[in-house]
Amino acid sequence: MFEIYVEGSFSAGHALRGYKGKCENPHGHNYKVRLTLAGPSLDETGLLCDFVVLKQAMREVMASLDHKNLNDQAPFDQINPSAENLAKYFYDQASGRLPENGAGVRLSSVTVWETDTTAATYRPDGVAPRSESSR
Repeated sequence: MFEIYVEGSFSAGHALRGYKGKCENPHGHNYKVRLTLAGPSLDETGLLCDFVVLKQAMREVMASLDHKNLNDQAPFDQINPSAENLAKYFYDQASGRLPENGAGVRLSSVTVWETDTTAATYRPDGVAPRSESSR
């Protein structure tokens, strides 16, 4: 199995509804996002996917949230803009922006960091957690 990933960052504000503590108040984060793509084989040029394609999907999703109050943006006007919900949102939005690939290449996980030391990962059912690696 091959994996590649891209990372990016955006800034946004939010407040967690129903949370008892400091995070119930409006505050902001410099979020970092990692999209990880996995697949069993490479294409004829030796790539799992062109990084440009994966970066573009990530940037399109980030652009809709950058420098916004997440609580005012759908779907976070209905659900809490937690790191967990952001990771799922990025997965859903980026998946729809990636070209279909019949070779089993898929978005395997999305990780969203709120700080340097706190992050949440969304991985669809049936996808095993990956070990930490880099390229």
